[in-house]
Amino acid sequence: MKQGILLKMPATLGDSVNYVLNLGTDDIAMNELLGRRVAFEYLDTIHCIKCGKITRKSFAQGFCYPCFSTAPETSECILRPELCQAQEGVSRDMRWSEQHCLQDHIVYLALSSGLKVGVTRSTQVPTRWIDQGAWKAIPFARTPNRHLAGRIEVALKEHMSDKTNWRNMLTNKVDREIDLEQEKSRASSLLSDEYTEFIIPGNEVTEIKYPVIEYPEKVKSVGFDKMRNIEGELSGIKGQYLIFSDGTVLNIRKHGGYMVAMDYSF
Repeated sequence: MKQGILLKMPATLGDSVNYVLNLGTDDIAMNELLGRRVAFEYLDTIHCIKCGKITRKSFAQGFCYPCFSTAPETSECILRPELCQAQEGVSRDMRWSEQHCLQDHIVYLALSSGLKVGVTRSTQVPTRWIDQGAWKAIPFARTPNRHLAGRIEVALKEHMSDKTNWRNMLTNKVDREIDLEQEKSRASSLLSDEYTEFIIPGNEVTEIKYPVIEYPEKVKSVGFDKMRNIEGELSGIKGQYLIFSDGTVLNIRKHGGYMVAMDYSF
């Protein structure tokens, strides 16, 4: 029995994605648990992943309300990069923004369910793609800050989605006819001249394989706000979801800060 606070699973890219669940002082190699029964028990406590204090409710995947209201990690520009003002010296925490917003950012095209456009720091490639469950991705543009990457994303969002259909992603219902190299060429033609200098030359496509024994036909999301105990045979891991053989899925990142006990000794 392992016990600790849930946090986003670190993932590394190999022949397939390798996942680790950090729980307390233990680093659990999740790929090794495929095909085995895994049980979680929610211990009725949530810790803020920013300040560590106990909170009755979690906001934005693990923050207490005061931290949600003030932390730079929950600024509006996290979801809408075009609203970032760090390049103008405006931020909840300029030191944090210097490390996270005023760094090179990548605008990318990815296939998770269908085609989508997204933004991430250059140091978060391919981690961001893995977290979204993308099976293919291609860098599109490189910018010197988050705001500029967000503006390019907004321009492309008029022609393609910036969302992932999580149900299709987890059932592996993806459009395999989409050619990312062709989509990058199309996206390039859609940009105004002020952005074309940021387009990345070349067409390096990254393909990502996930540790999944079998994809379910349908999925049902479960969580600790309504269930104290969640268990089942682990049949796969994709994005930040654990996929069980009965089609239920548990989003680990959504439950950041939740104190749980985990058993896989069956």
